[in-house]
Amino acid sequence: MRQNSDYMDDSELKAAILRKMLMHRWIGGKHTAIDNIPKGFPLHVRNDISRVVQNLIREGFIVRKPTNYGEHVYLNPRRVYEAKKIAGII
Repeated sequence: MRQNSDYMDDSELKAAILRKMLMHRWIGGKHTAIDNIPKGFPLHVRNDISRVVQNLIREGFIVRKPTNYGEHVYLNPRRVYEAKKIAGII
């Protein structure tokens, strides 16, 4: 069983993912492999990260970019302002 200090709910994970993508400036033309997003997060939340990323794709915050060397993603430039608000930057 997880301790409360280790638990991150979906809204906190969503904010952390968006913050990471904004920090690395993975916006528009600059993209990254989808496998890079969970890196740097604790091991016990990596499955949750993958699920929240899929939700962010459905919501339109993250856009998929198919490449011949794997699936890449980037932050939708039209939703950057909203992403900054969710991430707590604004």
